Amino acid sequence: MTDNITFSERLETVGDKVTLALDALIPRVIGPESELYSAMRYAALGGGKRLRPLFVLECGRLFDVPAKRLMRVAAAVECIHTYSLIHDDLPCMDNDDLRRGQPTVHKAYSESLAVLAGDALQTLAFEILADEETHSQPRIRVALIENLAKASGARGMVGGQAIDMSATGAKMEMALIARMQRMKTGSLIQFSAEAGAIMAGASDEARQALTGFAHDLGLAFQITDDLLDAEGDPKKTGKAVGKDAAQGKASFVDDLGVEGARQHTKLLGEQAKAHLDIFGSSATILHQSIDFIVNRSR
Repeated sequence: MTDNITFSERLETVGDKVTLALDALIPRVIGPESELYSAMRYAALGGGKRLRPLFVLECGRLFDVPAKRLMRVAAAVECIHTYSLIHDDLPCMDNDDLRRGQPTVHKAYSESLAVLAGDALQTLAFEILADEETHSQPRIRVALIENLAKASGARGMVGGQAIDMSATGAKMEMALIARMQRMKTGSLIQFSAEAGAIMAGASDEARQALTGFAHDLGLAFQITDDLLDAEGDPKKTGKAVGKDAAQGKASFVDDLGVEGARQHTKLLGEQAKAHLDIFGSSATILHQSIDFIVNRSR
């Protein structure tokens, strides 16, 4: 990668490479389970920004972790993220018909197959991390598995979604909204940022810097999501908007107002950049990723 590559170029390159990796990891099959694999491929290969894989790759580069190993972790993270989107879209959750500009999995296939496709993608993520190709040292593979399990389970993404569902129609304090979003969105971003440091056995200082970066970035990402839901264009976002208000869901926009939420996002972006100072120019793409998230329209 050249030093003057832009974030947009890097994101496009990462997206293509992750799609190729997932294409190999989720093969087309013939037989009674073929429709399951088809639904998995439909969801995983159907586009998306691939931001979490980019964080795996860019943060891992800070420690010179081999790209092949990072790509496997990036694919595992995208499997977890995709499974969460499939389940979030189900009628019993957010009941969405559109995702990434195309019909959601339960609309394109069936509700039962959507549940199973999500389950299969979740378990595939841990199968990928457990393989020796991801890292030669068993203790590192176990650490990756443990940290991804925490990030995606009851103490992370799933727990955040549970709080979100239970709070529908209720007024939530700002602190609880922040905790919910830190779990629901930030935990997987944090794992993505820290995975390379885990693989390289990086210093506590470096890991703490990435933790701080991911914490502020994850919150900024979710507030931007709330803003897009409040005032975004479905043609740009690739999904329905106005859902939070219609379903009575708590959000930063509901608490801070549109302008207050936008200003808070900018503040979080500045804080996220400050955490990267110890990495110098090596973190240029990560700096640009913050601007992308704060200003994104989709």
